[in-house]
Amino acid sequence: MYTERATPQPSGPVQTPAHVLARKVWAAFAFTFVLSRILVFLIMSGRIPDVHSHFRGTHLHHLNYGIVLLAGVGALLLFNRPTGRWLSVTAVLYGVGLALTFDEFGMWLHLNADYWQRASFDAVVVIGSLLALVATAPALRQFRPRHWATAATLVAVLTAFGVLLADSFHSAGRRLEPYLERVRLLQQP
Repeated sequence: MYTERATPQPSGPVQTPAHVLARKVWAAFAFTFVLSRILVFLIMSGRIPDVHSHFRGTHLHHLNYGIVLLAGVGALLLFNRPTGRWLSVTAVLYGVGLALTFDEFGMWLHLNADYWQRASFDAVVVIGSLLALVATAPALRQFRPRHWATAATLVAVLTAFGVLLADSFHSAGRRLEPYLERVRLLQQP
């Protein structure tokens, strides 16, 4: 008599693959960065009212919200270890926190209130690229020689980018400074 064998079911919660979570982080990161840049530009150009948060006359930059989100996500992952849908929500919150924080990377790198710094944009490009790479690359145990060659080339290109970036800060700042100063003056009463 023929009997069908039952397919063994996983004993614990089904784990979400890392590349799926990385895609969610990347999508939330990209969407949040673009949305925050659009909102800041619209506010600074006077096209929409100032919706920035202020506390006793001090502007609360959105990097503060990003830091709070990153701290909360870190605590959640450390103490609660979500699975399933909640892990996906955590991945999205992590992407939002990364974007809010690194969108103002130049401000915490140089400790000033100048939002339109090249360092912020460059940091977002590098972080976004690395997230996209994690989201699309195979797991390390599946790497083949071509994957290692691509990774080595990427490291060399990123190193060259970093060296050239350091030199370009001065040149880009001189070229963009007049335009950004006009935008900043538009926002003053």
